[in-house]
Amino acid sequence: MAIAAGGCLPVSLFAQQSRRPGSQDPALPAGLTKKGRAAIERGLEWLSRAQGDDGAFRERGGLTYPAAMTGLAGMALVASGSTPTRGRYWREVRRGVDFLLRAADPRTGLVSVPSEEPHTMYGHGFATLFLGSVRGMEEDRQTQEKLQLALRRAVALISAAQSPAGGWYYDPDSNSDEGSVTVTQVQALRACRMAGVLVDRATIDRAVDYVRRCQNADGSIRYSLSSAPTGRPAITAAAIAVLYSSGVYDDHEFVQRAYDYCKRTIRVRVDNTQHHYYSHYYWSQVMYHRGGKEWADYYAQLQEWLLDQQSADGSWIGDGVGPLYGTSVALTALQLPYALVPIYQR
Repeated sequence: MAIAAGGCLPVSLFAQQSRRPGSQDPALPAGLTKKGRAAIERGLEWLSRAQGDDGAFRERGGLTYPAAMTGLAGMALVASGSTPTRGRYWREVRRGVDFLLRAADPRTGLVSVPSEEPHTMYGHGFATLFLGSVRGMEEDRQTQEKLQLALRRAVALISAAQSPAGGWYYDPDSNSDEGSVTVTQVQALRACRMAGVLVDRATIDRAVDYVRRCQNADGSIRYSLSSAPTGRPAITAAAIAVLYSSGVYDDHEFVQRAYDYCKRTIRVRVDNTQHHYYSHYYWSQVMYHRGGKEWADYYAQLQEWLLDQQSADGSWIGDGVGPLYGTSVALTALQLPYALVPIYQR
């Protein structure tokens, strides 16, 4: 379905998704309220204003992490219905894509600004996720070719950086692994594969096996394969989301145990994970994939909480990292009912 130029989403798309009885507005997807939509619009406007002249999004403070933040912010904009050529925020998406293409090292494939982000694999993962997600939306032939080449190189770097155990660490040459970087790379690989970029299935299979082996007796996922068996709710939620987005649905025992652990530990209004926004960035994806009443109840609580947390200027401060991170994460979770980003779809 085409997205009308200058607009965010066609009303017919919302109407198709609004079949739940009692919905007060047929132009809204099920679960999203008018106040929620208004909060999304304020957040998107803030995000638009935060973009730099060079097309990058940078967090405030000492280390600005432009590759990671541009990837995260770009995904939030795409989730609103904008593409590199259409939609209300097409210019911001286009400029973000162009910035990351310039940041892609043609020798190594790394998408990063090393002077501003000393640990590069997070940024590379989120940047690759964004570029892979917009690859199929790009209409300009020359940019399509640039994206295809950059993504092939980015995928090759991820594959080469995988540790012997099957995970990834903070830098390409670390030869080590931990959970949060690993799930970022797996989701990036999945987005690239969905965009038609060749990804070695063995790389994903080794990563999925790594995540499985990190599971503790209580269903949780620990920080790394070699670390103490201490459960991490945030990484556990991320692991489930990445398995779902990678098409792994048949390992019922593993997923169910991890899901039950998250249900026991993750709360919307109680920050007991040390990474609250990060937890709900992935947990919302898990719940959306599962759907049904559990998703509806969770989304209602999350929406209400995020509306309470939104600053007057439209931003969110996430996990003490800063407003760019918080706003991008909050918008991504709130816009899941739009179902416009392939990697997040059921």
